[in-house]
Amino acid sequence: MVAADDTLRPVVLASVLKPVDDTRMRGKFATTILQRPDLRVHVVGRDPGGDLQPALVQPRVTHNRILRSSRLSLGRLAAQWRYWHLLRALRPAPALVVVHAPELLPLTLLWQHLGRGRQFVYDIRENYALNIRSQGVYPAVVRQVLAAALRWIEMLAARRAAAVVLAEASYADELPYLAELPTGRVLLLENKYQPQPGEVLPCAARPLPARTEPLHLLFSGTIAELTGVREAIALARYLGAAWPGGVRLTIIGFCQQPALLAELQQLAAAEASWLTLIGGAALVPHAQVVAAMGRSHLGLLPYRPHPSTERCRPTKLFEYLAHGLPVLVPPNPLWTAPVHACQAGLVVDFTQPAAAAAQVAATLPTAVFYPAGPPTDEVLWAGEGKKLRHLLDCLLPPATFVPA
Repeated sequence: MVAADDTLRPVVLASVLKPVDDTRMRGKFATTILQRPDLRVHVVGRDPGGDLQPALVQPRVTHNRILRSSRLSLGRLAAQWRYWHLLRALRPAPALVVVHAPELLPLTLLWQHLGRGRQFVYDIRENYALNIRSQGVYPAVVRQVLAAALRWIEMLAARRAAAVVLAEASYADELPYLAELPTGRVLLLENKYQPQPGEVLPCAARPLPARTEPLHLLFSGTIAELTGVREAIALARYLGAAWPGGVRLTIIGFCQQPALLAELQQLAAAEASWLTLIGGAALVPHAQVVAAMGRSHLGLLPYRPHPSTERCRPTKLFEYLAHGLPVLVPPNPLWTAPVHACQAGLVVDFTQPAAAAAQVAATLPTAVFYPAGPPTDEVLWAGEGKKLRHLLDCLLPPATFVPA
């Protein structure tokens, strides 16, 4: 732990499974909070498995790696203890705690109960109870018990939180306990794109290749069956046959499904001429994802229809749009609206890869994407950051100095 500075008030941003260089927690929340010169940030999360990018190492931010093992291990219990130790040992005491993971809510509530004037914010990044009930990870009875227990602790935390932040607008309707809260205590902060330090976003769309040149496809983010990695591979196969220059597919991200990961690793080794897997077993620094966007011609969002995702806008949709990367999206109105608004890509049926490939191959040679340039205000974090800064100033009013 970095030595305390009594002139700075600590703000803790805490998760367990999200890495300390997480794009929302570290890249967006911490960056915005550090705009206040009177605050120090302690980012709490999973060990990303390597050194942080130099741009993330700053004087007023400390990274606390409380989980150093796999997500399915006793290390999760040790992470809880490390989080509790930080809350109790930090001097001066935390001025504010932002909880980015529901499993840290019980200890956060206990910390609040043991001291007067302690404030926390709950950042709801997923509809966790819905995910547990609908994704089939646990047996049916276990799913119902876990979902009910989680919803109860979230409801209790929401009532005692200084504010509740939503990553998706749909959560306001999906989570009934939010209706009990005053309007001013619920804030929507979407996962829009925060450029990396020093990054200059493109002013025009990524140029498309001639038909005789390779077409580079990108699948980034969480690698899972639900996010459509199989559909991405199927589309790439068919499009490779329909595009004279051939196709290259890059899959980059982290996979939490061991059987699927082993299958993808074998496939990538056997089909190395057109398929590249980056990460998979390890977390991938976001700078590598951004670099992959710069090498690609089309970004894929082949999500399978599912209750846990159909009302959410994926973070990578904002990322692809911000970088002027043409996209292929399924016919989800929530996703097609911004794509149509800036002519950013094509709507395809990923469940019919042969037809989708034929559609893409026929359309690309004459397509013009982003004719007015990539969008800015609609997809960038700056506007969300202003809302977060206002919330921060309300909860932690900046110190005022009266001249002697």
